[in-house]
Amino acid sequence: MLILTDVNFEEEVLKSNLPVLVDFFATWCGPCKMMGPIVEELAKELEGKVKVVEVDVDKAPQSAEKYAIMSVPTLILFKNGQVVKQMVGFQSKADLVKEITFSNT
Repeated sequence: MLILTDVNFEEEVLKSNLPVLVDFFATWCGPCKMMGPIVEELAKELEGKVKVVEVDVDKAPQSAEKYAIMSVPTLILFKNGQVVKQMVGFQSKADLVKEITFSNT
C-alpha cells in the first residue's frame, strides 16, 4: 500500500481520477495498528474503484495540519479532490465499506 508524504499528497489524492481513502495514522498509535489490516484488505478489495493510501502524521505534518488531524486514526474519503467524509477513531471494515459505498453514490 502506498504511504504518502507531504510531497506526493496532492498528486496522489487531490488529482486522482478515483475516489481516495486516506488513512492518517501514527506508528505509536494502538488503534492505528488495529486499523492497518482492515485498510490493507480494503485496498485489495476496492482496487480499481477506490485508491486506498496511508499518511504517517509524524512524517507528513503539513498534510496532517491542512486537514486538521487532531487524533489518529482519522480516515478521510476524497472525491474529485474534495473531502466527502471524515471518520475519527477505529472503524470496523463493515462501517468503512458502508461509508465508502454511500459517499460514492
